[in-house]
Amino acid sequence: MGKVGPAQHTGDEVGKAGTPILVAGAQGQLARALAERAPKHGFKAICLGRPELDLSDRATIAAAFEKYEPVFVVNAAAATAVDLAESEPDHAYAVNRDGAAALAAATYNARIPFLHVSTDYVFDGAGGAPYAASAPVNPLGVYGRSKAEGELAVLSAHPHAIICRTSWIYSPWPKNFALTMLDAGAKRDELSVVDDQRGRPTYAPDLADALLDIGALVSTVGPADAPRILHLANSGEASWHEFAAAIFEQAHRAGRKTPRLKAIPTKDYPTPATRPADTRLDCAEADRLLGRSLRPWRAALEDWARRVLYDA
Repeated sequence: MGKVGPAQHTGDEVGKAGTPILVAGAQGQLARALAERAPKHGFKAICLGRPELDLSDRATIAAAFEKYEPVFVVNAAAATAVDLAESEPDHAYAVNRDGAAALAAATYNARIPFLHVSTDYVFDGAGGAPYAASAPVNPLGVYGRSKAEGELAVLSAHPHAIICRTSWIYSPWPKNFALTMLDAGAKRDELSVVDDQRGRPTYAPDLADALLDIGALVSTVGPADAPRILHLANSGEASWHEFAAAIFEQAHRAGRKTPRLKAIPTKDYPTPATRPADTRLDCAEADRLLGRSLRPWRAALEDWARRVLYDA
């Protein structure tokens, strides 16, 4: 990505055991995945949230940089409650736009790389094909708009930042669709799940591995041509109904109670926020940078099932 400034790190320093990286977001599922996966990449993820790292308080941001001296920063903090954002837009913009920009500005001043995690909901879902990273955004709701404006604010504050959009994140840790389905399926005999929204389910530990690899790349002297926006998601696609069916297939193999699944259209499941119908992400740019694709989502789901259904 080219040099950010005099504090650019060398390959000898980056990736040494315990090299600190700063992660905004203390208990979120991506932050937890980054903390878990970081040692395998030679890093120690310092995952911070309020009050120690309050994105509305620049003093706490400065203190965290001074205390931990990270080699790069990942912003995994976000207000992700899509429906709640419709009634609480000020909070969504405060976190997803203003807080992200404040952290990006501090990272730029520290002359280190910044990876900002964004969302497929910046798109309206009407494109008809997987969205390239360069595709124009057109969010449908407050959450998507706050994230889209956050991307612009981040790049304005830190011109060398990398926006990493992802989709449909799930993990062994709450809260996510996969665990919600398991809980609901244990309590009910039939579940109705939307079948006309499509995307790419993404396993948080796989996303964490990709972010850590990208962070390592851009924390050294190259690559000089790293793109500003990347799409990161597991390979393949699904509807929410297909995703749910795969989850319950794993649950059935583990001897868990599973419900009957009924496929329904979005119009039969009204929500305060309008969801985009098709947010499949084209991850070609990230694949080229990493030299690999993230594995198929069904293979990742099997790892999730081993942890959640057998190791619990």
